[in-house]
Amino acid sequence: MSDTYPDNGTSPAAKVPRHVAIIMDGNGRWAERRQMLRIAGHKAGVDAVRRVVEVAGKRGIEVLTLFAFSSENWRRPKKEVGLLMDLFMVALEREVKRLNKNNVRLRIIGHIEGFSEKLQKRIHRAQALTADNTGLTLVVAANYGGRWDIAQAAKQLARRVEAGEIRADDIDAEMMNACMCLHDLPEPDLFIRSGGEMRISNFLLWQLAYCEMYFTDILWPDFNEGVIDDALASFAKRQRRFGRTGKQVIEGENNDA
Repeated sequence: MSDTYPDNGTSPAAKVPRHVAIIMDGNGRWAERRQMLRIAGHKAGVDAVRRVVEVAGKRGIEVLTLFAFSSENWRRPKKEVGLLMDLFMVALEREVKRLNKNNVRLRIIGHIEGFSEKLQKRIHRAQALTADNTGLTLVVAANYGGRWDIAQAAKQLARRVEAGEIRADDIDAEMMNACMCLHDLPEPDLFIRSGGEMRISNFLLWQLAYCEMYFTDILWPDFNEGVIDDALASFAKRQRRFGRTGKQVIEGENNDA
């Protein structure tokens, strides 16, 4: 793979999602099918991340959000969790230089305080290094859960009510959204899950309200340009109504033409 992530490329699809969110599932099963340790699958998954980031840049996607480690993943065997933390540390150190070179802005969302102090420092350094980049925004959800995201937003608003800054009756969806992790980015247009499972697993529960879903049996380490293009082609064929009728959508498109 080239070290260069093409920026602001064009897609063969007529409609390109601004924001793609992906659950990267299947690393462990990929390794087990090859009679390898599960950590080998996670290492292969890092290679898949590189490929997908490159394709996202080529296709003109603005934001790519990847679910790396959920708040529920702490329930996995301690040895696997420890190896995942080590891999996260190494990946941050190695990949952030490549991301910065290619004008990619890295952002980590989730309960970062739940990680070791050493890992927290590395996360902050990686984000600071790429903060001024203007290409693709790569969001990595780590120690993240959709319910946690909603709960922490509710706490922020509750504190403002306690402080007398706002009234409880003032709170609406817009105010709630302003407290969510991705409040300053476009909402996800396309959600992709690898590995054959057909659920969203506590990922971006608030933000996926009107997102288009795409599920594939391909395990994450096998993800490549063709798989992404299949998902983008499926997205391009869909009519997004956001509560309107199909006729209203068509009329609106004709008026915009």
